[in-house]
Amino acid sequence: MKFRLLFLILLITRIGYAQSEKLNEYKVANINNIITFFKEKNIDSISSIINLPLHREYPIPSIKNKEEFKQRFNEVFDKTIIDKIANSKIEQWSEVGWRGIMLDAGLVWINDEGKIFAVTYQSIFEKQLRKDLILKERDVLHKSLKIFESPTYKIKSKNYLIRIDKLSDYKYRYSSWKIGEQESTKPDIILKNGKWESEGSGGNHIISFSNGKYIYKVYRNIIGKDNDPDFTIEVEKNGKIILTEDGTLITE
Repeated sequence: MKFRLLFLILLITRIGYAQSEKLNEYKVANINNIITFFKEKNIDSISSIINLPLHREYPIPSIKNKEEFKQRFNEVFDKTIIDKIANSKIEQWSEVGWRGIMLDAGLVWINDEGKIFAVTYQSIFEKQLRKDLILKERDVLHKSLKIFESPTYKIKSKNYLIRIDKLSDYKYRYSSWKIGEQESTKPDIILKNGKWESEGSGGNHIISFSNGKYIYKVYRNIIGKDNDPDFTIEVEKNGKIILTEDGTLITE
């Protein structure tokens, strides 16, 4: 399992979740292990139970390795979330089918092996960092794309660079270029009528855009199998799929 993200703030607020299942002794032991590490604030031990890369909300870069995790630990885990984990009770951890085990309403997610694969909590530092990165990003975008509420995803597929932004009217904008082109150039396609649709309780979702006889669908695979792509891009024409490409989340 993995959390591919990110980051999304906070996707768990958009979704419901299935009735929790009773945790077995092995999973309870894993949770107690995590609680102990956070009580001790043992960064070395915590780094050993993190599935990497750990995705943060776009455009904050993912944490790629243990050394980077240790350097950025305080950016992700401030006193608030450390205390929530350290003082949590087993009853606060719920198993959500095959998707994993979550703390409270999804602040932290762990897999069956007791490794943290998602942290949807966002510290004050990360909130400010994201604002700063968005301002820098706006400066380099083509003039037709500078107005948006927040960036959602930047995706690279075999043939396309795709950008998804949330607009102020709760719709989403789809912009795409051929691979090799820059975001500072005029996009080949701009669609502004995107609609968000959740898929299940793990955060997976689809953002769909209509363009006459064409429908563009961006499938976000947040929680799934290890070999699942971050995204699947589909284009339909008159109800028939004419293009399918896997996509990778760009977080730099």
